[in-house]
Amino acid sequence: MFQQEEYDVIVVGAGHAGCEAAAAAANLGSKVLLVTMNMNTIAQMSCNPAMGGVAKGQIVREVDALGGQSGIITDKTMIQFRMLNRSKGPAMWSPRAQSDRMRFAEEWRNTLEQTLNVDFWQEAVMGLLVENDTVVGVKTQLGIEFRSKAVVLTNGTFLNGLIHIGEKNFGGGRAAERGSTGITEQLKELGFEAGRMKTGTPPRVDGRSLDYSKMEEQPGDEAPSKFSYLPTPPLAKQRPCYITYTNSEVHDILREGFEKSPMFQGRIKGLGPRYCPSVEDKINRFADKDRHQIFVEPEGWSTVEVYVNGFSSSLPEDVQYRALRKIAGFEKAKMFRPGYAIEYDFFPPTQLNLTLETKQVRNLYFAGQINGTTGYEEAACQGLMAGINAHNRVHGKDPFILKRSEAYIGVLIDDLVNKGTDEPYRMFTSRAEHRILLRQDNADLRLTPLGYAIGLASEERMELVREKERQTSEVVDTLKNFAIEPAEINGLLTEQGSATITEKTRAINLLRRPNIELATLTSVLPGLTLALAPYGPEALEQAVILVKYETYIEKENQQAIRAAELENFVIQGRLDYKAMPALSHEAREKLLKVQPETIGQAARISGVSPADISVLMVYLGR
Repeated sequence: MFQQEEYDVIVVGAGHAGCEAAAAAANLGSKVLLVTMNMNTIAQMSCNPAMGGVAKGQIVREVDALGGQSGIITDKTMIQFRMLNRSKGPAMWSPRAQSDRMRFAEEWRNTLEQTLNVDFWQEAVMGLLVENDTVVGVKTQLGIEFRSKAVVLTNGTFLNGLIHIGEKNFGGGRAAERGSTGITEQLKELGFEAGRMKTGTPPRVDGRSLDYSKMEEQPGDEAPSKFSYLPTPPLAKQRPCYITYTNSEVHDILREGFEKSPMFQGRIKGLGPRYCPSVEDKINRFADKDRHQIFVEPEGWSTVEVYVNGFSSSLPEDVQYRALRKIAGFEKAKMFRPGYAIEYDFFPPTQLNLTLETKQVRNLYFAGQINGTTGYEEAACQGLMAGINAHNRVHGKDPFILKRSEAYIGVLIDDLVNKGTDEPYRMFTSRAEHRILLRQDNADLRLTPLGYAIGLASEERMELVREKERQTSEVVDTLKNFAIEPAEINGLLTEQGSATITEKTRAINLLRRPNIELATLTSVLPGLTLALAPYGPEALEQAVILVKYETYIEKENQQAIRAAELENFVIQGRLDYKAMPALSHEAREKLLKVQPETIGQAARISGVSPADISVLMVYLGR
């Protein structure tokens, strides 16, 4: 019998969740075994080669602030950076990076190999070792038993994975990789409820065969930022992405394949992601639209492979190919591989505690798509939290749980555990009722002290936070104390369409005006420029946000208190939610189906946002 020493934590699966789980537990001091079916696909970007985006970028920054690795690795391997939603308030600003897919995976593997306490084993796990309702290890395909004090399952789309392309289907967890069997069946025997979900991916094409002159160029930011709060290398050069569109001819060709569509013909039983539909689903659901946007995204610095974002499909490969070639710029496109849909097993996350430990089996943790989520970022943060909590459990330490008011990570896990999900869960800013507090710019201020306290965030990180706090406080004090004479500023105020002043005014009062920015003031006030010269851009940005949004933050706190008071407010009778147009389409659909008895119950329904609850409370006269 193969003999191996006992581990503190075994992590099954080396996707984004598994990598963060293994790194977190190991960096906290646990002896970790990372088991994966293929060492060459560690941290594989199975879908689009990008990290971040709306709400997702906030999660990556939170993972980084706590001491995770995804932000650092993204910074080291990105080929483009954009801060989304800059035209909106800071609560909506969301960092997004286009990544080099091969370098991202390579950097993650190198990081794990250089992490003390992480061992690797390449093989399929067929089952768990369970004694007295407690997991004590795993059993592999070869019959090898690895024993441990805790196990984290991060199986992604591999549990009984089934790939669909037109009328063809075959087992697999990802293109050219076999699925995993045995674990679902054992968990069901142990009393777990399982379900099926579906996701998909678009075709990949040869970038040399595309005509970019027929597309809209989408460059990165002129002054690109980054994800990590550590001093990672700045992005010196960037690769552009491009935008093009489908058209009626494309739609007509795609419709020809509907009779062979596994989705429309009922061969796919799992529910797919609402906010990332296949192209055939889009043209079916939005038949009035004569075109849909396509994002043309390079897969890396040196490869010619291109990701066709917005063209996810499970139609027959010949239909995909013919339709692709009718898109502007794709007339001579050469396909590397077709898009496909994949069905896989998941376990409704209401079977978990807030630590991500299962209720049925002690010391067993689930993270990532096994919990019904979608997205690298959502997976990474769950892996981080599961790794932390598995380590804490093994070493007799307190659980580590983030509140909804502390982090998007807290919102995500609270949603999963208390609301569950019947479709792939994706994070949005609208899911967070305290989103003006949970900005991407202050994740370090919110979370690094917590990560430092448990031993995951480094002393270097904590010192950077202390310095940022010190500088921010001094900038705010400078703005409070810097007096401005009317003659110094009235000309600028007139130009900006802002009311002039008649007496000496503090800089902080002018900065509170919505159309006055700090750069506007310093452009005509050399004294203020000199006073602020010692401070870095992060402290300046932080101070401006605190000044401008002080009343909004206070108002949000009051709204949270009022919402808590209405937690048990009873909804009398059956309401006609269709007659409430201010509710989101998804909220109307879910509320009609569930018919909640209280506001509290309504708030816990997946897909009903805090904004929807506010609308409902207004409708009920509260």
